[in-house]
Amino acid sequence: MERLAAAWRQTSIVWLAGPRRVGKTVLAQQIPRARFLNCDLPSVAERLSDPEAFYRTVTEPVVVFDEVHQLADPSRLLKIGADAFPRLKILATGSSTLAATRKFRDSLTGRKRVVPLVPVLYHELARFGIRDLRDRLWRGGLPSVLLAQEQPSDFFGEWLDSYFARDVQELFQVEKRAGFLRVFDLLLRQSGGLLEVSRIARDSQISRPTVANWLEVLQVTQTIHVVRPYSAGGRREILAQPKVFGFDTGLVCHVRGWEQLRPEDCGSLWEHLVLDTLIAAGETTIHFWRDKQQREVDFVLPRGRQGVDAIECKWTPKSFEPTALRAFRERYPLGKNYVFCPIEGEPYGRSLGGLEVTFASPSVLLGK
Repeated sequence: MERLAAAWRQTSIVWLAGPRRVGKTVLAQQIPRARFLNCDLPSVAERLSDPEAFYRTVTEPVVVFDEVHQLADPSRLLKIGADAFPRLKILATGSSTLAATRKFRDSLTGRKRVVPLVPVLYHELARFGIRDLRDRLWRGGLPSVLLAQEQPSDFFGEWLDSYFARDVQELFQVEKRAGFLRVFDLLLRQSGGLLEVSRIARDSQISRPTVANWLEVLQVTQTIHVVRPYSAGGRREILAQPKVFGFDTGLVCHVRGWEQLRPEDCGSLWEHLVLDTLIAAGETTIHFWRDKQQREVDFVLPRGRQGVDAIECKWTPKSFEPTALRAFRERYPLGKNYVFCPIEGEPYGRSLGGLEVTFASPSVLLGK
């Protein structure tokens, strides 16, 4: 709610974006003194066919258009609300990025702010009765899964069916269901590692241009995050090959067939939760760093003249070894150093190999 309020202080339209079943509708229904409309319903679509007449009936300070991309011309509805009824605060929800499909004829530049909603974060687990972080890593962070007493065996299969039918086929006219889901499956198997488009094209028997196009669809619908390498011109750095992350650790575990987690699995999946926290904190420029000696810093955040912050993700604080971070700081000396671990309590600093490093939970990014 705090992020929505902050966005409304800047503009009248907030686009609440996030993958299917991540909790957008539940959050929107909790907004006080709001007119809530489910745009999936034909009766609602009929009421909104004359936007000006509809807005004149709204007496609440907030109007919510849930699944607004299901309307024939959603951008017209939102533009009229912002321009002709500036007193209103408008929340629109959808699984894809605004203006990503042909339905959005106007990108609403200057009229909107985008707030991404990610799966349940580390500091939110207590609200769902989750005491063991490994349970969250394996089950994933979709609220309905975490609230279920037992892991629904068919949940992710049904989720994939709904995702393709509602978010991919309807909005992007992708017809090759089996091929698309096979590419998605292969990307999830690479999750947390370097993206190998040529390998995915070969293994899926889909052309490389088609794989690249579908990868864009997956990013637009926020089910795949691509993190690109950071470099300021270093010759011994990886410059082109990005990393790929699935949006939910439960879905990653599902496609990999994992029935239990090993310690090394937890470390990789923890990196996914740190990325979610960065996205939730509003970080829009997230990179990683890797050189040709295979030394890697998990995430780096450019800070302009203040340098670049470096973030390492570790399952336990004692597993941190500063070699890669030291190599990074030899090239980029300015910036803060963090090691994010699933720890309780206040952040603490340590001096390691001549570097000042802060150990903390990633929740500090959100002021938690």
